[in-house]
Amino acid sequence: MIIVTGGAGFIGSNLVKGLNQMGEEKILIVDHLSNASKHLNLNRLRYSDYLDKELLLEKLPSLPKPKVIFHQGACSDTTESDGRYMMDNNYEYSKTLLHYAMDRKIPFLYASSASVYGNGTNGFSEIPESEYPLNVYGFSKFSFDNYVRRFLPEAQSQILGLRYFNVYGPQETHKGRMASVAFHLFHQLRKGGSMNLFEGSEGFRRDFIHVQDTIRINLHFLESGKSGIFNAGTGKARSFTAIGECLREIEGSGELKSIPFPDDLRGKYQEFTEADTTRLREAGYEEEFLSLEEGIRLYHKMLSENGGFHL
Repeated sequence: MIIVTGGAGFIGSNLVKGLNQMGEEKILIVDHLSNASKHLNLNRLRYSDYLDKELLLEKLPSLPKPKVIFHQGACSDTTESDGRYMMDNNYEYSKTLLHYAMDRKIPFLYASSASVYGNGTNGFSEIPESEYPLNVYGFSKFSFDNYVRRFLPEAQSQILGLRYFNVYGPQETHKGRMASVAFHLFHQLRKGGSMNLFEGSEGFRRDFIHVQDTIRINLHFLESGKSGIFNAGTGKARSFTAIGECLREIEGSGELKSIPFPDDLRGKYQEFTEADTTRLREAGYEEEFLSLEEGIRLYHKMLSENGGFHL
């Protein structure tokens, strides 16, 4: 059995899809469906059981020993202001799962985030000197990474953290405001013929990575068994405007408009991210990443034909 927390979410459901393509179907999906629309992410996946996240820690002792835990579940809302909730959900819950896995020598692969780097003043390398989160979501991931670092040198089973950069692609419809720029611009373009970008977007550059590439990285490390904390990004920053231009080229029309920058994001917003992929490559990951243009074309096709879901 494989446990995938957050298995009804964006990256989690794509990961289950990737496992299915490897022939894995004995999968326990752990999530919560308080946002009932997330069930659409599960409709075409093959798995053996589903469990609400609130019940997992209680039921863990009675479950069959899993061969691997993919811990993808988290509150990923960067505008969440309840720090107590964020730390309980993203930090304490993760610590409990980590110790369960270490005590039983179960590989533990978890989702970290590029938000730990903050404004990137000191670069985007997997070292403490580069890390300074701007919001409590980033702080929760930063805190768990630091907790993991205490155990990595003497761990007797695999512990892997992947710092996802700006992931986009199918199965993110439920995320609402937190969905990718590509998702929002596509729907704006289809609805009104124009795309809204924050003032200064031509200067906002992020490391956009298609979800397909993040799944390949996860499955690479599942096979290699290597431990550590690694960036999951392409190493190439692109502007928000470039995404709009890609969509406009595919559609054959569309206007880019500038809108005021939201007050609630000021001081909490990463204007630039670009993964240092040195350690990822040194760990043996050799696959080429989809370019932004390739990734946007794939995503545009899925949004147009399947509403952005796996069918």
